[in-house]
Amino acid sequence: MNLLRKIYCRAFQSAFRLVMPLLPYRKPAVYGSIEQIPHILQTNNCPTVLIVTDASIIKLGLTDRLQKALDASHISYCIYDGTVANPTTENVAEAMKLYLSNRCNAIIGFGGGSSMDCAKALGVCIARPDRPLSRMKGILKVHKKLPLLIAVPTTAGTGSETTLAAVITDAKTRHKYAINDFPLIPGYAVLDPKVTLSLPPSITAATGMDALTHAVEAYIGNSTTRETRRDALLAVKLIFENLDAAYTNGSDIRARRNMLKASFHAGCAFTKSYVGYVHAVAHSLGGEYNVPHGLANSVLLPFVLEAYGKTIHRKLAYLAVAAGIAAKETPTETAAKKFIAAIKEMKARYGIGDTISAVKKEDISKLARYADKEANPLYPVPVLMNAAELESFYDMIMEKS
Repeated sequence: MNLLRKIYCRAFQSAFRLVMPLLPYRKPAVYGSIEQIPHILQTNNCPTVLIVTDASIIKLGLTDRLQKALDASHISYCIYDGTVANPTTENVAEAMKLYLSNRCNAIIGFGGGSSMDCAKALGVCIARPDRPLSRMKGILKVHKKLPLLIAVPTTAGTGSETTLAAVITDAKTRHKYAINDFPLIPGYAVLDPKVTLSLPPSITAATGMDALTHAVEAYIGNSTTRETRRDALLAVKLIFENLDAAYTNGSDIRARRNMLKASFHAGCAFTKSYVGYVHAVAHSLGGEYNVPHGLANSVLLPFVLEAYGKTIHRKLAYLAVAAGIAAKETPTETAAKKFIAAIKEMKARYGIGDTISAVKKEDISKLARYADKEANPLYPVPVLMNAAELESFYDMIMEKS
């Protein structure tokens, strides 16, 4: 990246860091069971709710307990189950039609990050019917209060239940973009481990690695606070202590609960401190090829950390201590390398490879431009890279014939 652009990016990030204490960050109120949702709705005088989810969640019967609880409390509801991985503008439009036709006054995002992103984007459309979603991309463009939004994560990874972001894919262009504003932070997060028990090991692993990526990128960036560092360290500790157990024994309720906590704290960390190039590259892969976000993050994470080099060794050493894989007296470089090695070992244990078959050589330049546009100047990364430099990561993960 040329010097003038580096100066611009760092000046932008410095200005954002200065105003951060003045911005209306908040954490959602946390509940531990979906049986408590009727009380939340009644307290907020919301008699009709739209549940935004996907077909697989319905097929698995994960919403059954919620539906029974709503029925018992005489709360009307309808269900939109058309959300796809990497939700599209079409999904949001379909959900909005259902919301309006049933005169709903609250939204429940029930599922993984895709369902919650769709629910948030729906809330944006309800709050701002005067503007298309495409004009909301970027930061602080919503401004208006969303309908009551309750987030119920069924995976422990995205952290979307606590973030101010929704990531949406344009149904026509396949361009993936983020909408970031404070009204998108859900009012309530319901962390119920029972709804995660049916997750297969592969999704448990990929979403757990997604949460790890959130925590790591938030911690190594240049816009951390004491609170975000604490959240990130706790998330890393919980992930290293519980992900293997959740992966090998899906019915381990304690491990599942702790992974939900880890995802929540990682989400709290990156909501304020932002992420980095792992996410920017992963988002471009999701938009172009529909690659699951957690999988893309998992594949990319160690490559990007190694590319940052010595600039992040001190911070990685702290993460290694939190993860329990290095002692405080371990030399910084040694501890940092141990942390990256531990991530690679986790990937190997979970059957996550180092390549993504969908990546095509002829697309790399375009994908790198998307990643560059998303990340710069917003993401306070340890080392700045332009589109040409980001192309190397696509080359690394492309399957060689």
